[in-house]
Amino acid sequence: MSEKTVELEQGTVAYRDEGEGPVLLFSHGIFVDSSLWDGVVERLVPAGFRCVRPETPMGCHRIPLNPDTELSPPLVADLLAAFIDALDLGPVTVVGSDSGGAVAQMLAAQHPGKVAALILNNCDALEVYPPFPFTALPVMAKMPGGIAPLGAAMRIKPIRWATYRLLTEKPIPDARLKTWLRPSGTDAGIRQDINKLLAGVEKQQAQEAAETLRNFEKPVLLVWGDRDRFFKADLARRLAGMIPRARIEWIEGGRTFVMQDRPAEVADRIKAFASKDVAGAVPIP
Repeated sequence: MSEKTVELEQGTVAYRDEGEGPVLLFSHGIFVDSSLWDGVVERLVPAGFRCVRPETPMGCHRIPLNPDTELSPPLVADLLAAFIDALDLGPVTVVGSDSGGAVAQMLAAQHPGKVAALILNNCDALEVYPPFPFTALPVMAKMPGGIAPLGAAMRIKPIRWATYRLLTEKPIPDARLKTWLRPSGTDAGIRQDINKLLAGVEKQQAQEAAETLRNFEKPVLLVWGDRDRFFKADLARRLAGMIPRARIEWIEGGRTFVMQDRPAEVADRIKAFASKDVAGAVPIP
């Protein structure tokens, strides 16, 4: 399916838009793109959902934003709010993963009227923002050269394989990893975007979003792999305990990119939740 683009104040944003029905808006994390959910989306579209996947400025996007655009995770949440308005999507069910899950929480906290419900796969939350050893990334982004040394290291196959291997039960094909990493390795504008984003990470941002979500009265589902090295089960329990209508659906054995390893299970949980719990909140054409 070919990508579409939309012009926002921040710049041009590419996105994928598939299916018809209640809208699911996907928020991916740093150094991945929206193909992370391919296996989930191919199961949700036939079930009657419209799946919209913007390529947010998290380092794997292929179109740099305007050079003067300021970036931080809360500002990416603002960009998603502008994206929802530009496409006239109405209140959407937001699905977030990894650092994109933190952005999804910020979107719900900063723009609750644009969010009908929230679905979180394993993701940054509370004080785990980012998890160790990825805590080095914001520090690196503020140094001369930014993330360029990381990009150089990731060109070495064993290093990129070992890094991403921590996030899944099964290895991600190297062709996909190279596709994800190519933009930041070849385009100075993309590197500028991801450096700005990472330099804009401040430890309290995720905690503040979670505290605001204590007043979020819409349905929230955490579809969470219980074997994650970085976003552990206790993190999910603590976050869910703060949000009034939150509950957890565990994926036994799942890790950070649970949607990669268990797309059918994740799609089934999303389908059931979005069809039942959100039936009154999402406008159905």
